[in-house]
Amino acid sequence: MTMENRLVDIELKIAAQEDLVDTLNRMVYQQQKKIDELEALCTALARQLREVRESMSERGPANEKPPHY
Repeated sequence: MTMENRLVDIELKIAAQEDLVDTLNRMVYQQQKKIDELEALCTALARQLREVRESMSERGPANEKPPHY
């Protein structure tokens, strides 16, 4: 293998690695974006659940007998 062929081979490998790194960076970015969206959704659901619990506790127990008993 000549020196020129070796250099071309190395350049091709470096180009492939750069492409792979770029692809992985995009994937990590997209995953982080999705994680952020899911965390926001979980926070909103937790807040909504708290509000429902609070509104239910203000009404009183669900098993309470009506006043006419």
